[in-house]
Amino acid sequence: MKLQTTLTTVLALATGAAEARDPAQDERELLKVEAALCRAFETADVATLRKSLDARFTLTDSKGTVTDLEQNLAEVAKKDPVYEVFRNHHQKIRLYGDAAVVTGITTLKGHSGKTQFEGDFQFTDTWVYREGQWKLAASHATRLSK
Repeated sequence: MKLQTTLTTVLALATGAAEARDPAQDERELLKVEAALCRAFETADVATLRKSLDARFTLTDSKGTVTDLEQNLAEVAKKDPVYEVFRNHHQKIRLYGDAAVVTGITTLKGHSGKTQFEGDFQFTDTWVYREGQWKLAASHATRLSK
């Protein structure tokens, strides 16, 4: 009985901590870290990406390819593709305690080797709140037609 009471108390405290955060502050933090990730892709800042992406991060790109954290970091480190523009806009945030879903549009422009590219991509980012910060757990992008 004592163990059950202890577990109930721990769960109540954990749930209370998640609910105690200010939703408006969470939204501001999510927009801030989303913008920092965009800058990190533009500047090939692997350290910022490693800090802000969850260890089990997955990306499903516009071609349906699924990659993990290390694959994404390796691509950024080799600086191919090079992004001249990597900007999110029209973002909408839905909060679910220690999780959040952010949808919006990413505008990209850059090159891979000698091949130029640009376009808009509808994205869905799934975030988790861990160790006092938001971490991007999964992202999916679909190219929008012109």
